[in-house]
Amino acid sequence: MNEPTASDPRHVVVVVEDEILIRMAACQALEDAGFQVVETEHADEAMAVLRARAREIRAMFTDIHMPGSMDGMTLAHLSRRSWPWIALLVASGQAHPGLHEMPEGSRFVAKPYNPGHVVGHLRDMIAIQRFILGTGGGRTRLHTSQTN
Repeated sequence: MNEPTASDPRHVVVVVEDEILIRMAACQALEDAGFQVVETEHADEAMAVLRARAREIRAMFTDIHMPGSMDGMTLAHLSRRSWPWIALLVASGQAHPGLHEMPEGSRFVAKPYNPGHVVGHLRDMIAIQRFILGTGGGRTRLHTSQTN
């Protein structure tokens, strides 16, 4: 599998986390793995980034519980409907959503999580999305999986 590089626009990841220390750790792990990271503090800020840069974004890693007009789960569902090529990884230390609650094709990680697992999930999900889109199946959706 091709490793993402800092100059690869196909590997832009939006991180949505209101807790600064958790956000910094996640962003650092993703940057160390070669991803381009866009940090956002809440869903409203993430939506502004998505609207402006959706064509270059390949994944979003969002917490569920945060302040603002919507939570991370609502953001993830809205993102799936609006930008289906964006891989979605959802995290929470409080909620453990069932498969029926998750956007189609997304994955869940429970907090506290291993940053290496986050990197691995995002690499896998981006590779799967690239495969699906690259084979003419751009309208095909992935089945939801729930993993830690």
